[in-house]
Amino acid sequence: MINYPTNLTDIQYDAILAIINDKRKRNHSLREIFNAIFYLLKTGCQWRMLPKEFPNWKLVYYYFSKWRSDGTFEELNDVLRDNYRRKIQRHRSPSVGIIDSQSVKTTRVGGQARGYDGNKRIKGRKRHIITDTQGLLLSVNVHSAQEHDSKTAMEVIGLLDRKFERMKTIYADGGYRGGLIENVYSEYGLNMKITLRNDKSEDFKPLPKRWIIERTFSWLENFRRLAKDYEYKTSASIAMITVAFIMLMLNKIN
Repeated sequence: MINYPTNLTDIQYDAILAIINDKRKRNHSLREIFNAIFYLLKTGCQWRMLPKEFPNWKLVYYYFSKWRSDGTFEELNDVLRDNYRRKIQRHRSPSVGIIDSQSVKTTRVGGQARGYDGNKRIKGRKRHIITDTQGLLLSVNVHSAQEHDSKTAMEVIGLLDRKFERMKTIYADGGYRGGLIENVYSEYGLNMKITLRNDKSEDFKPLPKRWIIERTFSWLENFRRLAKDYEYKTSASIAMITVAFIMLMLNKIN
């Protein structure tokens, strides 16, 4: 087996096993399956073009689909994030979230929920995410790029409901102004704070809290599979984003 840079270390694999607690004997270990998924995400190769050192691509895709559907990826992200927050002496539940979206192109193959973002001039989908103040993923949704942030924000904010007992405030940019602020407070008891950019200033000044989620989007650019939205289903897009954050947090524990 070639030791690819994306392969799990012993410590990282132990961290995964401690969460999923799956010790069933298989012809191919879960470590090989995770290594294949991480390789695909990082390099951007097609499923059918996974190197022969990995298990058959159909088996790898089977596990990817299974873990996407049964919540395994979401659980891994949540537990690894919570563990990291405790490690840096932060409460498991953040009190502040930051919301934003990123429009990305899709391929000619098509797929679910595609549209045109007139502001960014991009035909594809939007990745709508909420992070904590460390830039780590709290919730994610993927939808058509033509849908305005203020219209779809309730869906991604709704994913936070009853997950974070200390959550009180969500920072957002000017695209989230309007009736959304009142709706979010009445529905979830969360205060939305809008941070506006001052275009009159000639000097670049990072906006309070806003730079954190911009940095998070730049982290995702390090994964070639996320350079575009290559997935046919939006559920697969959400899973790929979640796996990227799993990799980011595993790299913090080596």
